[in-house]
Amino acid sequence: MIIYHGSDHLIKNPEYGKGELRNDYGRGFYCTENIELAKEWGASQGEDGFANIYEFDNAKLKILNLNSEEYDVLTWLAVLAKHRTYWQRHSIAEEAKNYLNDYFLVDVNKYDVIIGYRADDSYFSFAQDFISGAISLRKLCMAMKLGKLGEQIVLKSKLSFERIKYIGNEDAPASIYYEKKVQRDKLARKKYREHRITDDSIDDIYIIDIMREGMKPGDERLKWK
Repeated sequence: MIIYHGSDHLIKNPEYGKGELRNDYGRGFYCTENIELAKEWGASQGEDGFANIYEFDNAKLKILNLNSEEYDVLTWLAVLAKHRTYWQRHSIAEEAKNYLNDYFLVDVNKYDVIIGYRADDSYFSFAQDFISGAISLRKLCMAMKLGKLGEQIVLKSKLSFERIKYIGNEDAPASIYYEKKVQRDKLARKKYREHRITDDSIDDIYIIDIMREGMKPGDERLKWK
């Protein structure tokens, strides 16, 4: 498959063991199959960047696809809460994070590759609203579909790094792609505000309901795909 990594510099030899621990899924090499998204990420700081292009052989690798039917959005949220450092403390949010960690967390380090949503700023704020009890699970799942949320492919293991080969790059001028990123984020936030003020349903489930009733992975009440 062909994958892309957005960056402010060229990366011809991705190195295993590099990267931030506080990224969505921990340390790894974050890529996408969408070159336009890679260009947005490459210019995300308002400076010109690149979409680095790679061939990637994922045959027989252990792949965790958090967007598959096997998992629900709470699994993604549990992984995000594990690796992102900022969460509200001394509130329902802290209890919620612990609950997700105990019952929904998947150990991403057991896999060669992780596939899942990218938590850009707007989506991280949506997740925070759910964790703090401000919105229901239904509204969170609706929010995840706003603004054309990007799916990322993350190389985690040494074996996966042996399967990637640099084949070129394309420019990501900030004058085009930073503006695209900003506008996509604004659109997602605008639509989210519109959804957030819509009426709740008596059947809506909040994080406090999930904890009080001891809901676990596979519970049909959590299926809001």
